[in-house]
Amino acid sequence: MRRPALLLVLPLLLAAGCAPNGAEPADGPSTGTHHAEAFNQRAAEVAETWRPAPDWRTGYVPLEGPTLLPGDPRFTPDTEAAFRAGWYREQVPIPPTRVGGEIRFPDGRLTVPLVSAAEAYRQLDQGDPLPCPGRPKRPGLPPPGGPTVEPGPDGWATSTTQTACLSLTVTGVRYGTVPVRTSRGEAQVPAWLFTVEELATPVVRLAVAATAVTPVSEPSVPARPLPDGLVAAQDLTATDGARLTVRLGVGACDSGITPLVWERSDVVVVGGSVTRGTGVCPAVLKLAPVTVTLAAPLGARPVLDVFTGAPLSIAPR
Repeated sequence: MRRPALLLVLPLLLAAGCAPNGAEPADGPSTGTHHAEAFNQRAAEVAETWRPAPDWRTGYVPLEGPTLLPGDPRFTPDTEAAFRAGWYREQVPIPPTRVGGEIRFPDGRLTVPLVSAAEAYRQLDQGDPLPCPGRPKRPGLPPPGGPTVEPGPDGWATSTTQTACLSLTVTGVRYGTVPVRTSRGEAQVPAWLFTVEELATPVVRLAVAATAVTPVSEPSVPARPLPDGLVAAQDLTATDGARLTVRLGVGACDSGITPLVWERSDVVVVGGSVTRGTGVCPAVLKLAPVTVTLAAPLGARPVLDVFTGAPLSIAPR
């Protein structure tokens, strides 16, 4: 459920400009206080205008997924490319039987329809790798038609700069539940866990049918640029009690990247401040991870972006 915040922030970065490394900052010593005041004012407005739909507290509104990795997959460049592209091949029968299940929230339970393992696999599998003439379909195999040179001590001598035409091999599937951040806090959600030969962790596809999923509420804060020196939050990468790891959208030459957070009992607003410089800077948006510590554990509170007012989702791995 990634939102298009990157496109929203980029015009601000282009307009603001920044300096090459080593340039003197344009802001004076009181900039930090000024940025904090501007951020707090905007954050309070975002919080006041936040009006989620009724299903936010009664339905299923996932803030991550629907494809997850529950642990470190130990990616190689080839397997990560295949995972991002959705290239899979099954080596076991995948059952088409539909089942029902329930989601367990901190504040209750919700019975929902589920998709079958076969349907989940169809959603997961996005096709086959692109044609790669002369390259192996799986790492370690000689190219089609045999080797072009004699094998060396580490296998066939093929170019290390090319990516193998690799699909991930599904060797098993089982039904289970996984923790998912939702609008009602962290819930245990039914899922299909696909064992993949090339990865150190299963690939999870959430099993809740689309008819039971409520979309994330739209923000209602008035659209206008942030004050210069403030930047938006793009997404969350982790939540752990009162600690949040957020990715800020910053300019290529921004310095002094500082996370900013505003909270009250029902909502958290995040963003950041940067120091701009004078001069010419590449018009490139960078994602800068920062960590903030809240005054209290996050719980079920939404984390809103100070620019768009939208709830932040956890970024795909």
